[in-house]
Amino acid sequence: MRALIVEDEIPASEELNYLIQEHSQIEVVDCLEDGLDVLKFLQEQEVDVIFLDINIPSLDGMMLAHHIGKFASKPYIVFTTAYKEHAAEAFELEAFDYILKPYDEKRIATMLNKLETAFRRDHETEERERSSDDGQTHNTAQANDEWSASNRQERESNAQNGRRINLLRNDNIIVTDTADIYYAEAQEKVTKVYTKNGEFTMPVSISDFHGRLPQETFFRCHRSYVVNLSQIREIVPWFNNTYLLRLRDLEAEVPVSRGKVKEFRQLMRI
Repeated sequence: MRALIVEDEIPASEELNYLIQEHSQIEVVDCLEDGLDVLKFLQEQEVDVIFLDINIPSLDGMMLAHHIGKFASKPYIVFTTAYKEHAAEAFELEAFDYILKPYDEKRIATMLNKLETAFRRDHETEERERSSDDGQTHNTAQANDEWSASNRQERESNAQNGRRINLLRNDNIIVTDTADIYYAEAQEKVTKVYTKNGEFTMPVSISDFHGRLPQETFFRCHRSYVVNLSQIREIVPWFNNTYLLRLRDLEAEVPVSRGKVKEFRQLMRI
């Protein structure tokens, strides 16, 4: 992975650079201080992740992230800041993480591990999709048609029991108990589904996918996330009175957006 550090305080930039080198295989290609310089840099070079301070000259980190979010190929964004109050907005921008200063080495190491894991997973998905586009377009279309037809049967079945859903893995349809789904995450034009039996990539929007699930169990906690309420093991208070949800058997943390907090509290009786 190639990384860019955006930080106008040299000690903080050097410390973060050191921690990245100590705890990951990520290559830091440059350290910049000014938001406009970052945009110029990104016109000429691509990076996989940007460690982004919020309080920087010319163009602050939030505005910069808005601009980057419009790129065709978007790098991960990890905010690194001393300000707690921007966390909710960061998650609305679909930031990978939000790290507070002063840096905690264990927290940084955990984040870097998750980041590299996510990068490998997404890269493998892209490779599979590219391979499919090159030689298996017909098979994929046929599988999608089968999946759609199967889901018509599934919806009829769900009207009776609401327990099973058909998930797509490569060209195979995997009949899955909805209780085995931990959460789903929107990524571009597909939805990633995380279950006890691994990960699935579904060729539908997260809204469509949520509509196929038992509504009393699955909650749209964020515009990019649906969570199985029965799989929550810990509710962690976060910034601006929001929450992070930790799930059974997984290291992933699922955010509850500010607009969903009231409904979530009512559902969880907190």
